[in-house]
Amino acid sequence: MLISPESLAVIGGAIALAGGLAGSSIGIGIAGSAGAATLSEEPGQLRNVILLASLPMTQTFYGLITLILILTTVIPSLGAMPDGGGMGFAVLGIGVITGAAEAFSGAYQGSVCASGISLLPKTKGRILTNAMMLAVFVELIGVLGLVFAIMALAMLGLF
Repeated sequence: MLISPESLAVIGGAIALAGGLAGSSIGIGIAGSAGAATLSEEPGQLRNVILLASLPMTQTFYGLITLILILTTVIPSLGAMPDGGGMGFAVLGIGVITGAAEAFSGAYQGSVCASGISLLPKTKGRILTNAMMLAVFVELIGVLGLVFAIMALAMLGLF
C-alpha cells in the first residue's frame, strides 16, 4: 500500500485536533470581541466575561483526547492487523467527522457566549447562568463528537 494505515490514522487524529483548535480559536475570538465591548461599558463584569469567553476552549481538549486515543490505542492495533488499509481510511474518516463536530461546536458556542456577554451590563450580570446553560447545549455537540469517535473506534475493534 502506498500510504500506511498508521499514517492515515495519525492524519485523522491530527484533523480532529485541528478542528478542535480552530473551533476554539474562532469561538474564543467571537466571545472575546464581545467581552472587550462589554468591559468598556462595565469593567466590573470581568469575571463573568472571562467565564463565558473561555467556554469554547473545551473543544480543543476533545480533539486532543481523540488524537491521544488514536496514537496510544489505535496505532498499535492497526500495526497488529495483517491488512489494515481499510481501517486506516476508517480512522481518517472518524477524525474528519470529529474535527468537524469540534470546529462547528466551538465556533457556534462562541456566538452564544458573545450574546450572553453583550447582555451582562443590561442585566447587571443576571444573564450569566442562562447564557451558560444555552452554551452547554452547543457544548454537547462537541462532547458527542468525542463520544461518537470512541464508539466508532470501538465498533471497528480498534479501541
